[in-house]
Parts: sequence; structure tokens; C-alpha cells
Amino acid sequence: MTNQPHPAAVELLDVHRLHLVETAPPRLTQEQSAAMDRMWEEMTASNPSMFDGPVVVCAGLDWKDPHTLVLTWYRATYRLYVLRLDPVHAVSAPSVFVSVAQPTDNGRLLVGRMASSTAAPGRWQLPGGTIEPPSDGALLDLGALRRHASRELLEEVGRDVPPDDLSLWAVTRGDKGNIGIHFRAPACSAATLDHQYAELVSVETAQGRTPELDRIAFVRSALDVEHLDGRSVDFLPMLAARHAAADTPQQTDSRR
Repeated sequence: MTNQPHPAAVELLDVHRLHLVETAPPRLTQEQSAAMDRMWEEMTASNPSMFDGPVVVCAGLDWKDPHTLVLTWYRATYRLYVLRLDPVHAVSAPSVFVSVAQPTDNGRLLVGRMASSTAAPGRWQLPGGTIEPPSDGALLDLGALRRHASRELLEEVGRDVPPDDLSLWAVTRGDKGNIGIHFRAPACSAATLDHQYAELVSVETAQGRTPELDRIAFVRSALDVEHLDGRSVDFLPMLAARHAAADTPQQTDSRR
């Protein structure tokens, strides 16, 4: 099956430096809270694996200077996201997530397909996930995002990359305002990545868990993304094109 093109535009933000500032969450009306709880119960009834864990929500973006982005955020839980779908009580609650562009040493980029037990079954994307807020007193900064991205890469692909080896590569904003903070890892052979992913799947399966990614593949360009077996997340074609435009497969963005 061939991907259908995504109708929604994704914006690539020219960010060299990123600052994160916490703010208080907005107050919901009683009607909004009731609708949110009702919709969450309906969703978890059909997918019991859904977990109402803590998440970071984008409250706004401002430019400190032409290349420094200030992201204001607040704490919430996953159930707030379902309220975005309510036709009467909808709220704007853009998610904030990280991903890792893992290149191979022959110019390809690793992508993974989300398993049926996840919130986006069958979707191809880069390894990554929604950002969780830090514990009280801890700082959410670029270092924390690197650590989160490194952990996602290890948990989803079995690839262990030190956080300091990840460089800020791109920031995207989807049509609903969702913010993606994308890091780039050092290049690695596809054979090594296949082996590490296979070992991860073996361990997860032996322990009775379902891996978050049920398949991995390697792409060179946006055209390769279109020919994946299934749909992809909205930002993947743009980032695949960005990867293809790099001078060399091993090129790493130096922005820190």
C-alpha cells in the first residue's frame, strides 16, 4: 500500500537555540471537564492500554531573536488531548514531542511503524515520543529533551546513544500546533541497527511486552516515505527531505 499525501501543512522553524518556560495550566469549565472525562472513558474502554500519564502542553511560541525560540508550556495529562476532538468543548492543547533522526552510514534514515497497541497504530515515524514534565524543582531544558530523546531511541530501537551526542536538528509545528523537537544522532550501519532492534524485540517479547514499533525500515527521501506500507506522521516527509538535502550522510547539525 502506498501512502496518500498529507493535506495539512507542516512548518519547519529555523531554530538555533531553544528556551522553555513553564506557566500555569488554563482552567477548564465544568462542562469541559465533564466532556473530557466522558471521552477519555470511552477511549480507554476501546483501548485499555491507554495511560493517563503526565504530558507537556505547548502554551505558546515567541521569538527572542531571529533564531532563538521561546516555548511556553504547562503540565497536563493525556486525557486533555481527547478534548481537542470535542465539537462543542474543544480546547487548543498542542502536544510537545521529541524524535531522533538516526542516519545510517550509507545515507539512509531509520523510521519505525507504530504497533497496534499504541495511540497511532500503523503510522510510520522517527523514534520518539511525547515529552513528560520533570519532577517538581527540576528544569525542563534542552538537556532534559536530549535525555528524553536518547531514552526513546533506546526503548523503541535498542540503540543506546549518549544524550550529549544528540544535536538539535529541526523544530516543526503541525497544522494543529503540535511542536516536534527533532535531534540527530551519529551515523551507524543499517546492519547494526537491524541487529539492535531484533535484540530489543526478542527481549520485549520474552518478557510479555509488545514493542512500540512493530517494524523498522530505512528511507533516503520523501519519495521513499510515500512508498512505505502505511501512512506516516505529518512531519516525516519534510524531515526525510531535509535529511536527503544534507551534504553527506554523516553530517551533523552543530547547533547546541
